[in-house]
Amino acid sequence: MGRMESDCRIPMLCLRPRVLALHALFWGLVSLRVFGAALLSEEKTTVARPVTNPCWQMEEFVVAVECFRCNAFQSKSWAACTQTGYVEGINCIKSNKDEYKSCRSTLMEEHLFWKFEGAMLGLTVLFALVVVARQRSLDRLASEKVRRQIESI
Repeated sequence: MGRMESDCRIPMLCLRPRVLALHALFWGLVSLRVFGAALLSEEKTTVARPVTNPCWQMEEFVVAVECFRCNAFQSKSWAACTQTGYVEGINCIKSNKDEYKSCRSTLMEEHLFWKFEGAMLGLTVLFALVVVARQRSLDRLASEKVRRQIESI
């Protein structure tokens, strides 16, 4: 009884509802992000079309129209708009075809970056609060233990 140790060496004593809820929330958010990204990366096709490679995958091309955001009609009717919501007009050199290709906008990338930064800042604050709360709890337990030892003398 002379040593001051945490009672949490046995995992069953550490399974408190708050800790379990925080773990469930954290892993739920992580899995939602992972599975959400996997679902968004899959192409969604409503009509079966013959599989043909676009000309820009097989030959050289020139960008005719810079990357722009699809409007509501284009998002529903153009297959290239479904992936990122942005397309660029291209002209294939050999076949002289004009097609649209999905692209990533710098505005979209910047938006995703700030979303990520905000999420990381939020997690930092959350875990800092958890650490402070845990430290206060351990300090109370240690003080109580010392008080009991002093009273027993």
